[in-house]
Amino acid sequence: MVNRSQGAEGAASLTAQPARGRPRDERIDTAVRSAVLEILNEVGYGRLTLEAVAARAGTTKPTLRRRWRSRQHLVVSALVQTMGSSPTPDTGCTHCDLIAGIRTLSHAFTTTVGRRALPALIADLADDPELESEFLNELFHPRRAATAAALRRGIRRGDIRADADIDLLLDMLASTAYYRVLFGHLPLTPTLAEDVVEVVLRGVATPQWHSNHGAVDSL
Repeated sequence: MVNRSQGAEGAASLTAQPARGRPRDERIDTAVRSAVLEILNEVGYGRLTLEAVAARAGTTKPTLRRRWRSRQHLVVSALVQTMGSSPTPDTGCTHCDLIAGIRTLSHAFTTTVGRRALPALIADLADDPELESEFLNELFHPRRAATAAALRRGIRRGDIRADADIDLLLDMLASTAYYRVLFGHLPLTPTLAEDVVEVVLRGVATPQWHSNHGAVDSL
């Protein structure tokens, strides 16, 4: 008769955890992520296989299975490596910090990996809650938190209004890059980060609009 706890341990072996008592070899992780990026560049997301990754990284498919649940999880891990999870620095300049953080999105999304992998990966999130959770926790939320910290520093410096909606600002700053890479209707230009930050911080309304809008609000 199989003990229930033994069954749970067997299921856990399919996640990204190594066997008990055996330290995880980070060299394998690095080689695998590099292999994933190379293969994505060569053949795209749809033709990426665990067998190809294992052969390129000099390891085995069972080794991959012990660390990552699926090839989609491998892609998330590789994207974390190439995009970074905390990209927004603290330079003492609010404007500069935000540009640096958003620029990493534009840079990643103009690569073959970004163009080939991200739209297909986002589509897969809808049918895989565990994959969605990993994408959000490993890539999306840490990047968002780094930029949120930069915005709060801007508030403390007096560069941003104290009543600013941080979540709305975060969406506005990052959405242009995501929108363009997902739909491909416009290019991710070299100055996109600067342009987006400038518009968000400075705004586009004229004094006439401010005057009319203020008058309407006061009614």
